[in-house]
Amino acid sequence: TNTVAVTFAAAGGLSTSMPELRPQRRRVLRFALAGVLGGALGGVLLLTTPADRFAQIVPWLVALASVALLARPWLRRLRFDHVSERGPVVFVLVAAIAIYGGYFGAAAGVLLLATFGALLTETYPVINALKSVVLGSANVAASVLFVFFGPIDWTVVIPLAIGCVIGAAVSPPIVRRLPETPLRIAVGVAGLVLALDLYLRP
Repeated sequence: TNTVAVTFAAAGGLSTSMPELRPQRRRVLRFALAGVLGGALGGVLLLTTPADRFAQIVPWLVALASVALLARPWLRRLRFDHVSERGPVVFVLVAAIAIYGGYFGAAAGVLLLATFGALLTETYPVINALKSVVLGSANVAASVLFVFFGPIDWTVVIPLAIGCVIGAAVSPPIVRRLPETPLRIAVGVAGLVLALDLYLRP
């Protein structure tokens, strides 16, 4: 239900992220493909395996991604120039995060922000827009499976979808106007809080 609702955020995000997405069309298409493949596989795994065991490692994944996002300036100094974003390693890494997004989803966006933040030199608004495309692609692929084979509460989907569309549409213009460092720190800290909440949750 949550994945299907969040899928509508892709439409809201795309409607206001075009200034960031147009200059990187080839990159967008490449990573969107990784999102579709990963999201579809994640959806299949969710429909065929129990999520309880995987849920135990989610807080640690979220915490690691949050720390990586907070440490972006230091990670950039490590210089990942030898890792080509057009190569198979980055494609597989993005697809793996998309599998997680289609399977469980909690803070998948933080994982993508941390990955793009470490590997790409572009500004936060650019990697945030790219994150939205990948996550949207993964959610669409998983949602197609869930609509036909998963239990969905449509009475919950509708209000969630409305909120997702509005939130995703107003986010890019806000991100463009805010300084990168405070925004990155806010997202990283929020991720750590979420990780703690997931860890303590029974």
